[in-house]
Amino acid sequence: MKLLTGNDLLNGRVLWWTGHDWSPHIRDAVDAGASADAILAAEQAARRINAAYAIDADDSDDGPVPAHIKERIRAIGPSVRADLGIRAADPSIGSWEI
Repeated sequence: MKLLTGNDLLNGRVLWWTGHDWSPHIRDAVDAGASADAILAAEQAARRINAAYAIDADDSDDGPVPAHIKERIRAIGPSVRADLGIRAADPSIGSWEI
């Protein structure tokens, strides 16, 4: 599974490709598959996203799980204080671990 991620141009927030737009929640991300490069080129040309790239991920019952630790940390927010991360603000997010 290939997910697309990047940062919001206005506030730097980590975003995930949903198939038609960008979301701060990885659970909304969809597999970009073989279209990843074309989607990235179009989105960057439209200046909707900064520093976007494709990552490998696995599917789980709780939604996509990034294969690399760096992307798992990006998906849940700061690692220094759990109360500031995206999981603290949204308890409906799945239970996979870093």
